[in-house]
This record gives sequence, structure tokens and C-alpha cells, in this order.
Amino acid sequence: MATTTTGTVPGQAATPTGTPPGMVAGATALRRRRPTRRAPAPLVGLAIGVLAVGAVTVGLLPFNTSVSRAIPALLLVLPVVAAGVLGGRLAAVATAVAGAVAFSLGFIPPVGSLRVAVSDDAVALLVFTLVAMAVGTLVALEDDRRRNAEQRAAEIEAMHARFQALVAEQEVLRREADRLAVMEQVDLQRAALLRSVSHDLRTPLASIRAVASDLRSGAAHGEAVRQELLGLVCDEAERLDRIVANLLSLSRIEAGAFQPERQAVDLAELIEEVARRLGRLFDGVRLECLVAAGLPLVDVDYVQIDQVLSNLLENAARVAPGGSTVTVAASALPGSDGGPAEVEVVVSDQGPGIDPGLIDHLFEPHHGGQANTLSGVGLALCRSIVEAHGGMIESKGRPGGGARLRFTLPVRTG
Repeated sequence: MATTTTGTVPGQAATPTGTPPGMVAGATALRRRRPTRRAPAPLVGLAIGVLAVGAVTVGLLPFNTSVSRAIPALLLVLPVVAAGVLGGRLAAVATAVAGAVAFSLGFIPPVGSLRVAVSDDAVALLVFTLVAMAVGTLVALEDDRRRNAEQRAAEIEAMHARFQALVAEQEVLRREADRLAVMEQVDLQRAALLRSVSHDLRTPLASIRAVASDLRSGAAHGEAVRQELLGLVCDEAERLDRIVANLLSLSRIEAGAFQPERQAVDLAELIEEVARRLGRLFDGVRLECLVAAGLPLVDVDYVQIDQVLSNLLENAARVAPGGSTVTVAASALPGSDGGPAEVEVVVSDQGPGIDPGLIDHLFEPHHGGQANTLSGVGLALCRSIVEAHGGMIESKGRPGGGARLRFTLPVRTG
């Protein structure tokens, strides 16, 4: 998977665009690991220890008679400690031996000889040697332990940084896979939507073209036939206008720019107006409007709810068989306080009904509706509008056949 890089400054590596901060932080941690202590160098530690023993001995010789033997003994332990830190255990032991020799030669009578004349001095020399060896050994072991702990801490830190980098990379890959899956799904939906919309557009265009060709050919038609043909052209032109309006409204909804402008609306008048405007679609089909008496005003956008009713009634009219009845009913639903909280609108027909496999996807733009004759654009728009008003819309089959679409709208208060 190719990535582009942003501009860099001299001496700074380019960072792939889209790389999360966690991955960059992990890589930075790998580059900036805390340095561990160097491994001990026995020869270096021994050399420094012996030189320090010599320096302490030479420095204290002029005061041999004026200071107690405890002072040179304590000072000669310091080179042993330094040798243990720098050279390890062997260097500390060797430096302790060198310190014991220097202590015996310089500070225990007879000075300048390794012989010890007094038992107390022998004990002091032995104690110094054992203490120096023990201190040097402990210091060397502690330094080794600390060095090993720091090394393990550095390894754990490096492993943690690599783990973070892997997690961040996995997250990038997951997001990219999700994005590709979404894009693939969108492409599939867009292709299905274009196919269904093109079918919806061709149907009225074919009718208009057929009527126009017939009239242009100069065929003799009576006035009644001419009026019927012109009425058909007007109906199909209005249908095209509704399809285009649905597409534009759906695109505005997807862009988040389709907010309802609420007002108090008399739903009975709105249903009557829509039924009158779509009257020609119900030629041969009976449209029955059942509005409950005393229906409260609804708090909705008049134009948008007009679109909802127009789409549902047009769909019902196109699938209803001749001589059947399409019903639009409106009634109030009581709230918890006993008063009306919502208004329920139900549009039902006696057509072929809804395929059970499509019920869950009926209100998606790329799915068809009843008898697979509808693009679903209008139904998707209906759902978006109703939900924007705080209501809900659902579809169900009817026991005697046909479809039943129900939606709710909020009641106007105040």
C-alpha cells in the first residue's frame, strides 16, 4: 500500500501521511532508548585500582607516624570499590590484594617489609584484606545486578515500543480496511441506485415520447383522446418532477442540509390537498381518506410531509390493481398523560404486498419496494424526513394482501 510523504527539514526523516502519532512515538522511543551501562573492563578496572592504591599510599606516607592505621585502611578500600565498579569482581579482588600489600608495606611495622611482628597487626592486615575483598566483591555484584536490570528494562522498553508500533500499524490497516469496505459498499449502493433511478426516469420519459410521437405524426384523434393524451403527458411530467425532487432532497439529507422548518399544520387539509393533486393517478382505483375527528395540529414542515404523503400515495397507486382501494388514515395516539402525543398516519393498499426479504431494507435508497417496481429513493426520503421530525416509519403486510406503511408525527404543543 503506497503512502505519500510530507516535506522534511534537513536531518529529519520523512513521515508517511496518515501515520498515527502512536506509531511515530513508538519509533521515536526505539531511537531514543535509554543507554545501558557498559560491560566491565577487568584490565581497565585493575589498572585504575592499582594506580589509586599507589596514589593513596604515596600521599599518606609522610603522615605515617601521625595518623592511626584506620585512616589508610579506610582510604585504601576506595580504590577497591572503584576497581569493582569499573572492572568487575576479579579486578576488585586483585586490587584488594594490592591494597593489602601496600597497607602492610607502608603502614604496618616494620615499614617497607611484608613481615608482621605483632599479632594485632597481623589481625588488622587480615581483616583489611577480607573487608576489602568483600566490599569489592559486593560492589561488583551490585553493579552487575544493576547493569543487568537496566539492560532488561531497556529490552522491555524496546519491546513495548515495538508493540505500540505494531498496534498502531494494525489500527491503520484496520481503518484502511474499514474505509475500503465502506467505499465498496457505497459504490455498490450507488450502482444499484443509478440502475433503479434510471428505470424510474425512463418509464415516464417513454410515455411522454410515445404521446409526443403520436401527436407529431398527425394521427387523427378526437378531442377526448387528445385531452387524455395531454393529461398523460402532464402526469408523467409531474412524476418526473417528483423523482427529481426526491433525488435532490435525498442529496441534501446526506449533506446534512435538509432541516425541517416546523409550523402548525392541519394534517386533514394536507392529506386532502395531496389526494386532489394526485387524483389522476387513482384512475380506476378508489382512494379513501379516513381522518379522525378532532385531529390535533402537527408540528411539522409542510413541504416535507407533503413529499412523504405524495411518495407513499404514488407508490400505492402504482401497485394497486384496478378496482381496489387505497386507504390513507390519520388518528391521534395518546401520551402518558392521556392527551395526544403523536399522530399516526397509515397508507395501505391491496396490491401484491411486500417481499418479506425486503422489509428490513425497504427504506434504503438502493432497494426496491413493492413488487420490485419502485427505486426506493422516495421511501428512503420518507424515512429521513419522518425521523428528522422525531417520528418513526415502518412497513407491514396486510392479512388480506397488500402493504401497510405507517408513520408518526409529533403533535403541536403551545
